Amino acid sequence: QVQLVESGGGLVQAGGSLRLSCAASGRTFSRYAMGWFRQAPGKEREFVARITASGSSTYYGDSVKGRFTISRDNAKDTVYLQMNSLKPEDTAVYYCASDSNPFGSNRWSDYNYWGQGTQVTVSS
Repeated sequence: QVQLVESGGGLVQAGGSLRLSCAASGRTFSRYAMGWFRQAPGKEREFVARITASGSSTYYGDSVKGRFTISRDNAKDTVYLQMNSLKPEDTAVYYCASDSNPFGSNRWSDYNYWGQGTQVTVSS
């Protein structure tokens, strides 16, 4: 059974940083693309970032480009999201997700497995 467990969320002031982690188990992690999405209250789930299975390519949503960095360690079956220069509008529940292919997608509906989410709150 595939499990994704996020950690690293919390409360931070605007301009601060957080690093989210997502530990995977139950499948060969290095074969699949991984993504991060977020959802704020009353809003649709939003694409944040994704990384291909090998880690050679990364993609970002427009609202986080230049501030967030996705990475992965296939030896540790873990994907990370480094978030810098945080803004109040980054406040949301952040989810990691595992795709069904090595390349990934910006659409949340294409992902097979999801973590439980971790809350990120940015105060002004």
